[in-house]
Amino acid sequence: MSGKRYKPEEIVRLLREADVLLSQGTTVAAAIRRLGVNKVTYYRWRREFGGMKAGQARKLKDLERENGRLKKLVADLSLDNALLKEAASGNW
Repeated sequence: MSGKRYKPEEIVRLLREADVLLSQGTTVAAAIRRLGVNKVTYYRWRREFGGMKAGQARKLKDLERENGRLKKLVADLSLDNALLKEAASGNW
């Protein structure tokens, strides 16, 4: 069961729309039903993107992607370093 993938800008827009609905007296359940998202998804988005602007959300996602790439690079280099040390110690 694969759902729709929302871009960070869309998530921020939907959260703002939910805020407007909630300020008009709509219940949370009715607001998320109107947005077409699951209750768990709404609260996860609220925790991750609450209070952000669209540009900030996009930048956050870009930085998380870059951070993951750099962590993988460090892990690969550490493994290469360990292998080289092990190979060098066996030659003596």
